[in-house]
Amino acid sequence: MIAQVLDLAQTWPRWNGVPLPADDRVYTPHKAIRRVTDHLIDHLAEIEARLAGVPTIPDRWHASATTTAADLAEFTPLDLDEARSRLTRLSQIFEVRLRLLSEVELDHRDSDAWSIRQVAFHLEESLYYAEAVGRLP
Repeated sequence: MIAQVLDLAQTWPRWNGVPLPADDRVYTPHKAIRRVTDHLIDHLAEIEARLAGVPTIPDRWHASATTTAADLAEFTPLDLDEARSRLTRLSQIFEVRLRLLSEVELDHRDSDAWSIRQVAFHLEESLYYAEAVGRLP
């Protein structure tokens, strides 16, 4: 998913500054990167709390319903470089964490919560945010 997001993001320095509609929301390059990053952080915090046996902290993200002034900023090659660094590091953290878990740990469910394996596969849905911006000409 991260590789696909970054592949699309390579074209975003050509963004014309007009938010792009998707379903009932609008997206920009910065908003797409923010949403992918927030989604990864949210579920990483959930996984770590569950494995430590402590309550998870509910997320307080404004999610994609909000478009901030920062989301509307120009997306430059430097922004792409920062996103690449941030997302590849988060990807590595997930890969390292998940590889250390046993099959039992990956598939364990607490009541109606998703298993960690289900959470990991759910993260692929973050590609939606990047696809909302798409590959720019």
